[in-house]
Amino acid sequence: MRRRLWTLTGALLAAVLLLTASPARADETFPSVITLPNGFAPEGIVAGRGRTAYVGSLANGAIYAVNVRTGSGAELVPGQTGRVAVGLEFDRRTGYIYVAGGPTGAAIVYDSKTGDEVAAFSLFGPGGGFVNDAVVTKEAVYFTNSARPVLYRVPLTRRGQPGAQAEVTTITLSGDWQQVAGFNANGIEASNKGDTLIVVNSTVGKLYAVDPATGIADEIELGGASVTNGDGLLREGNTLYVVRNQRNEIAAFKLAKDLGSAELVQTITSPDFAVPTTVASFGKALYAVNARFGLPPGPFTIVRVEP
Repeated sequence: MRRRLWTLTGALLAAVLLLTASPARADETFPSVITLPNGFAPEGIVAGRGRTAYVGSLANGAIYAVNVRTGSGAELVPGQTGRVAVGLEFDRRTGYIYVAGGPTGAAIVYDSKTGDEVAAFSLFGPGGGFVNDAVVTKEAVYFTNSARPVLYRVPLTRRGQPGAQAEVTTITLSGDWQQVAGFNANGIEASNKGDTLIVVNSTVGKLYAVDPATGIADEIELGGASVTNGDGLLREGNTLYVVRNQRNEIAAFKLAKDLGSAELVQTITSPDFAVPTTVASFGKALYAVNARFGLPPGPFTIVRVEP
């Protein structure tokens, strides 16, 4: 019975996202705003294969799959009491979704094809902080902790399979890193080779290039620009997008090759932004998810913008 239920669920999801793999046409139009289920409480969004985006729920850890071409979606992972989904990351080698578990201290891995749980890791115990975001490299997945000056490393095999709990390591941030009261390390990205991590400090308003082997952080000079309220990061080539949640904007920076500096080249806004937290890209468009922190009740949405 369970096998049949999983088959039916997978068939339903496949039907909802049928157009995901279809090639784009010049005459196609995409919805500028996609409405999520009532009460979903989103925070993280990540691009999967084709036109499928995945969104996580702060309320119960549910994962929602949505076709950005049609706006149609379906629940991939049901919510569970005690679970939280903050930042998300997608590994194209395996189709796995990595989920930062916020105050639970957990990191959960799901199969995007079935919604099955692949692995679960405990990054810290009670009161140990807030697991906020994740980035996948060739050799590992790294998670941020917004309350402590550390990153967590979950090793990956050559085929992208996550290692065991005993192999998880903690990396202490040092060098130029500034740890202050409030939320610190938030969004995280990686260089093309994965040998350098990029981390935003939301309260200090700075970006850092971090050596994952040592934890030494070098401040990225922003030419006087600030990234206070910096949340999710997205690197596209030498462009780094920084979502500034309470400021309702996405700052686009051109990164220097050595990651020693970055130039603010564009500030992206939209009247439909309502405290966006993270962003994913499909083609030339960006899709920001609205968390609505501190706002009156209203629909939770994904907003499409073009830089």
